Amino acid sequence: MKAEKPIHQHKRIETIPFDVHLLNELKINKSAVERRAGTLGKRRSVKKDWQAAWLLRAVTCIDLTTLSGDDTAGNVQRLCAKAKNPIRKDILEALGMADQGLTVGAVCVYHNLIGEAKKALGDRPLPIAAVSTGFPAGQIPLKEKLKQIQLSVAAGATEIDIVISRAQVLNGEWKKLYKEVSQMRAACGDAHMKTILATGQLSTLTNIAKASVVAMMAGSDFIKTSTGKESVNATLPVSLVMIRAIREYEEQTGFKVGFKPAGGIRKAKQALQWLILMKEELGDDWLRNDLFRFGASSLLGDIERQLEHFVTGRYSAAYRHPMS
Repeated sequence: MKAEKPIHQHKRIETIPFDVHLLNELKINKSAVERRAGTLGKRRSVKKDWQAAWLLRAVTCIDLTTLSGDDTAGNVQRLCAKAKNPIRKDILEALGMADQGLTVGAVCVYHNLIGEAKKALGDRPLPIAAVSTGFPAGQIPLKEKLKQIQLSVAAGATEIDIVISRAQVLNGEWKKLYKEVSQMRAACGDAHMKTILATGQLSTLTNIAKASVVAMMAGSDFIKTSTGKESVNATLPVSLVMIRAIREYEEQTGFKVGFKPAGGIRKAKQALQWLILMKEELGDDWLRNDLFRFGASSLLGDIERQLEHFVTGRYSAAYRHPMS
């Protein structure tokens, strides 16, 4: 397996006119979605060499994230060091991957730490994602949201993770949501926009499906499940609804929209479930980091631990895998 280049290779998503007809017939069968999601990990499993290869692919799709109130420049420096060299050299050598330039997909930080991330990454071409628009609640005026985006792009962010106004979904204000997200997309300029739906706060799977479609019509390059700060974050049923919305949107428009589950994905086994879901529902194109990312802070540590077990036959202590 070759390491993925951390660049966007697919056609950039374009904003299309709001079309209420794409929403009117959307109805989600919750029990059917849950049955389908429940089959993952039961019908298909990956073992041994294949599992190691899939886990290495998962590493390349991680947005390595630090979004804590006590973040410091030192935290970000360690995060970026890990992002550039996510798996220990001895493990990569044993896997025959030491010369592949393996990195994570991006680093994700608050606005005020973009400069520290740029400095720490140096000349490594890793995207810097910044959370914006009043993250995580999004409860600030649109004018302030747009200003935050512009400031982050000017500071060097190449990806912007925005949050939608949940009330617009709960009130069925789809045209208003479309206008707001499309303005945020315009403010991003050349920076790719990942739109966080905060699915745990949208009440129904039908709302999630409609919000996904509106976000894509408004030009979102990615749609993302959660901020990681809600009580319920990424789940397989929610992901399935969003992924099928992506598939239908590509069929209707020709645009490939990326997907990012975030929040609560901490184990290598979970990463494999999401990769299997992407492959089965969307195909191999969505197994690359230009169309798929994990939002995670601790997932990398467990993946590295599983890879060390594959190489040595022994499980290591967590302290052997720092800042992951």
